Formats: sequence, C-alpha cells, structure tokens
Amino acid sequence: MTDQPATETPLDPEALQAFIEGVRGVVLTSADPGYDDARGIWNGLIDRRPALIVQCTGAADVVDAVNFARERGLLLSVKGGGHNVAGNAVNDGGLVIDLSQMRGVHVEPSTQTVRAQGGALWGDCDREAQLFGLAVPGGVVSTTGIAGLTLHGGVGHLRRKHGLSIDSLLSVDIVTADGRLRRATATENEDLFWAVRGAGSNFGVVTSFEFRAHPVGPMVMVGAVFYPQEAARDVLPAWRDYMASAPEELSSLAFFWNVPPGEPFPSEHHGKPVLILAGVYSGSVEDGEPVVQPLRELAQPLIDLSGPWPWLGLQSGFDALFPPGDLRYWKSRAFAALPEEAIEEIAEWAARRPTPLTDITIWHHGGAMSRVDEHATAYAGRDAPFLVTGEVSWTDPAQSDEAIKWGRDFWAAMGRHSTGGLYLNFPGLGEEKEELVKAGYGANYERLAALKAKYDPDNLFRMNLNITPAS
Repeated sequence: MTDQPATETPLDPEALQAFIEGVRGVVLTSADPGYDDARGIWNGLIDRRPALIVQCTGAADVVDAVNFARERGLLLSVKGGGHNVAGNAVNDGGLVIDLSQMRGVHVEPSTQTVRAQGGALWGDCDREAQLFGLAVPGGVVSTTGIAGLTLHGGVGHLRRKHGLSIDSLLSVDIVTADGRLRRATATENEDLFWAVRGAGSNFGVVTSFEFRAHPVGPMVMVGAVFYPQEAARDVLPAWRDYMASAPEELSSLAFFWNVPPGEPFPSEHHGKPVLILAGVYSGSVEDGEPVVQPLRELAQPLIDLSGPWPWLGLQSGFDALFPPGDLRYWKSRAFAALPEEAIEEIAEWAARRPTPLTDITIWHHGGAMSRVDEHATAYAGRDAPFLVTGEVSWTDPAQSDEAIKWGRDFWAAMGRHSTGGLYLNFPGLGEEKEELVKAGYGANYERLAALKAKYDPDNLFRMNLNITPAS
C-alpha cells in the first residue's frame, strides 16, 4: 500500500538471460514454481507481485542485482526476514533482492563477537551465540530478520542493560547504489556507519553484520504476570513507579491483550482481556528473582508464569502467537512520561480493541539505550522513557477497514501525549510519508538527507521509509 509506481521499462530478454546466468542464486519470475512463496511476507495484508525475485547466495549476487536494477530503472526492494510491518520488502513490477538464502552466523567466543549474514533471523543468531553463553541485543520474536530490526534501531529484552541492537553493532558490509561493496565501521566509511544505525535500507543492502555479544543465560529470570484488564488503572501507575528505580538489568513492558487459547494458559481464562506485565532480568536468576518479584504483587494475578526461563525459550516463546500470514497494522508513539491521564485513555482504548489479537503495548525504556548521545547514531528519540504501540492484528480480510481505522484513530489519539517521536519499525504502512520519516529521525533528518544525496543521489533505495536526497 506504499506508493510505488511499477517500472515502465520492459526487460530485454537477452540482458535478463545474461543476468540470470551470471548470478549463483535463483531468479524467480511469476511463471516459476516457488514464486508465490518467495513473494509472501510476514504481514498478510501485503500482496505484491514483483517482476523478479533474486534469491542471492552472497554479496556478489547482491552487487549484480543492484547494478541490474539501477541500469534498467527497476523499482528495487530488499527482503531480509520479511518481517517489516509496512511490507516494503516486496513491490509491484520491480526487482526484489531476497537474502533468505544468506543466513549464516559465526560466533568468535575469544572476542565475544558475532557475524551474521543479511538474511539471518534472530533465532539463528540466538542459537549460535548461546553455545558460548552469549547473546546480541535483538528482537522479541525469533523469526524476525536481523537486518530489518537492526537497521531501524532494534528494541528488545536487553535494551536497558546493553542498549539497542545498533549499540552493539561493530561493522557492516553494504552494497551501495553504485554497486560497490563497502565496509563501514567507526573508523572506515564512518558517515555511512552512522547512517545505517537507524536509517533502514535507505543506504544500500547490508550483506553482513558484526556485533558485540554479551554474557546472557542460559537461564534468565522472567516476569510474566497476567492481571485482569480492569485492574490496569491501579497496576500501570505502580509498574511505572517501580520501573523508575528498577536496576538496568530489568527491562519490562506492559501490554493489553486477550489470554490465548491453548497451553500453557489455564482453559478457564482463555479469551479473557488482560494486562500482562513482562520483565526480563539479564543477570543471574538468583539476583533477578527479588527484582522481578514486585511485578508479581501489584494486584491479584489471573495467571503467573514467572520464573527461570531458558534464554532461547524466551526469545522464541512468542513466535506461535505472531505467525506469518496474519494481517497487521502497527504504529507507535514516544512518550516523555506516563501520567494518569494517559493511562486512563490507554485503558479506555484497550477496552475497545477491534480484535482479540490486537494489543496495546507500553515499552519502558531508559538505561543503556538512553545514555547514547542523540546524534551518535541516526536513531532518534533515545531519551523518551516510554514507547506506546498499537499493534492491530486480525485474520479476516473483511475486517481490514475497521482494523486499520482503529489503528489510525488510536495513533492520532495518542499524539497529544507524545513527544512527536516514534519507532520506525512500527510505522503502519508509512502512509504519512515524509512527515512520518522526519518525526522518526528528528534532529538527525537533515544530515541523513545530505548523506542520502552522497550515497544514493537518484534514490534507487526508495522502497522503504524513504529519506529524500538533499538537493
């Protein structure tokens, strides 16, 4: 649903054949088996038909695909894990660089570093790193792609202790619009390294990420407490006040949802609207137990699944609840505070969520992620202590208009409580275009626009939350 005019340039058969023979990966057209699977992404709301899907096997294939798209004026998308809510991984009538065959992860325990290819998922990274008792700050669903989440910041369970995903990023290999494979670090192509830490796919195709890893697990202390939804007006202020002084090892969020059907949830509570407090302590289980305990005592819980969890189990524990193919419209607002007035309004909206799969989540931030200077990376809004997200999910296409309207209305209503900032991994469909992008980058936008003119003056990488090159 992003504006994206399809290419008018017919593909020369001989040039196309030469391109197909040159790359090592598979090139799919609509006539090929596997095309429909390859064009599908996590958000079932998105249904697009690219002319070509290039399933790259390495950086050389990516270079050839970028050059082919640029030279022939093809609309270009980049698909890592395909988890982006806005659906920019695919397009109509253009070329998709599909990195799903590039999922290698290598851990170097002596330096506590992890190198992951551009198509790797967080589950790939988690599994390999945990062999050595390490973890990289990543997402909260293991099927999320490393690339998409990281390039717009990367908020997860380690954010208060170890920061965002980009705060542990040491280097990237990236194919820019001119078809060059560049390495970007704090000392090499420094301006490009600054930009990719927050700017999504605006500057090229990242084929490899190098991260610093941190000792985590194999067991962590988790709070997972389900309170009745009607207790929210008492629970949320107490949670807010506790988290204001909680140690940075504890990252927590609160979300309105309905108890899912099935195990491990007691059958008598299936479908009930609830407020869930989730907290993860990134140190030892013994140290974490008394820190998590107050989250369990703010009212009488309906369900309490708190206790020691395997880090890998925590990271994949929500996968089944966010399956591929569901329809989604997710938007976000940054808050400077969480006053009772805002809590009251959020609770009212929660009581009229359009589907049981829809949640309203309040992420508590601060700690390590907030101590990085606002201009040190392209990511903006680090000082906002709360992020409020309306995550509308549904399965019946007949509900789409109603669901999207609710999501837009909730986002508009939260505007008066917001700093004006937002998290660009939850952008709806990006329909506000430049207004949304400027809000996401704040004071960093002008510098990004100037760098976009340097590295991608013709805006080849525009199928994204696009930064317009400075004139």
